[in-house]
Amino acid sequence: MPVAVIKIPYSKGFVDLEVSNENLLAVLESKAHHFKTEEDQVTIAKRALENPIDSPRLMELAKGKNKIVIITSDHTRPVPSKITLPLLLEEIRSGNPNADVTILIATGFHRLTTYEEMMNKFGEEIVKNEKLVNHDCRDKDSLVDVGILPSGGKLILNKLAMEADLLIAEGFIEPHFFAGFSGGRKSVLPGVASGTTVLANHCAKFIASEYARTGILEGNPIHRDMVYAAEAANLAFIFNVVIDSEKKIINAFAGDRVAAHERGCEFVTALASVKAQPADIAITSNGGYPLDQNIYQAVKGMTAAEATAKEDGVIIIAAACNDGHGGKAFYDTFIENPTAQSIMDKIMQIPMEKTIPDQWESQILARILIKHKVILVTDQCDPKMVTDMHMLHAYTLEEALTMAHEIKGEDATVTVVPDGVSVIVGN
Repeated sequence: MPVAVIKIPYSKGFVDLEVSNENLLAVLESKAHHFKTEEDQVTIAKRALENPIDSPRLMELAKGKNKIVIITSDHTRPVPSKITLPLLLEEIRSGNPNADVTILIATGFHRLTTYEEMMNKFGEEIVKNEKLVNHDCRDKDSLVDVGILPSGGKLILNKLAMEADLLIAEGFIEPHFFAGFSGGRKSVLPGVASGTTVLANHCAKFIASEYARTGILEGNPIHRDMVYAAEAANLAFIFNVVIDSEKKIINAFAGDRVAAHERGCEFVTALASVKAQPADIAITSNGGYPLDQNIYQAVKGMTAAEATAKEDGVIIIAAACNDGHGGKAFYDTFIENPTAQSIMDKIMQIPMEKTIPDQWESQILARILIKHKVILVTDQCDPKMVTDMHMLHAYTLEEALTMAHEIKGEDATVTVVPDGVSVIVGN
């Protein structure tokens, strides 16, 4: 029987998925993965910095500023900072050679980035020669009260960011499963916000909103809070890139925090939008390293499969999860509750001010598990951890597909979303 062979990102490489042509309904891919440009990454990034959107050049903004803070992404995000940060620093110092520059790592609600991870992400030259600071959302001494969010939650942000004469953020724009898109304002909230602020923004009511979905900004209550936080922090300039499946820069947007981000989101939407092909079995990944390091992050990829799986369909996701579950509270929620429905019922009773850590990820995974069986494919973590979280485990995609066909039948239709975090699956 003829088979299609599809490459699925996994850890730092790819694994081959073989699906019978008789069963295969569709392969849904972002056009970004096939987007061809003759220009090298540095040229693309430089042009964006030299032609900012609705903003003076960064070298002009830097003049006369003493304390400049650059917010950058942490170890969980594939922002090519080895390329982008030196360009940002060069632009700042060409306008202000004596500027006191701090690079603030936006860990959001994640654990702190280790020295080894900094070396891997930023390179030796930046780590050894620049001032890098990990944002710690739990360290009250490093935070300052800024006000109240539109949602009513407390806005508490990193002191370094708030005390900066010039606040800049670098990042990347991709579809995001409840903020609509990453990038832009997200560098501030959740990037350098307190745990209290992140919890309020990620409350049960907001996560349940039909507007808190991939590719949606208008009407999205989570996005509204984030925009407000970026304004309150006086985020003056952003530098966001768009990357392909090899994590290479294919476009870049710099300038005003709103206008540049919107332009970038429009570009991503044009590339990433795919039409759902409802199937009995939906297979996806979390885009490989660094996004597939834990189960917490892998929920993102699952939402792409959720959008194209029939109700009661089986979702298969390949994610290494070599760093474990990614959140103790997230893991404990599934251990302590017998069913996904019981988890959902409890979470929907929790008011904004009582939001618990990782509740949002539990809520979304529970939403998926109520309607679908999920098979997580990994050979890099303890299978018991996967089954503890109400999912099935397989070591290989072949094993997972066999399991799925046993559940749904040999004639079951299959839709493949090779990189679940890179697409906006719509009707």
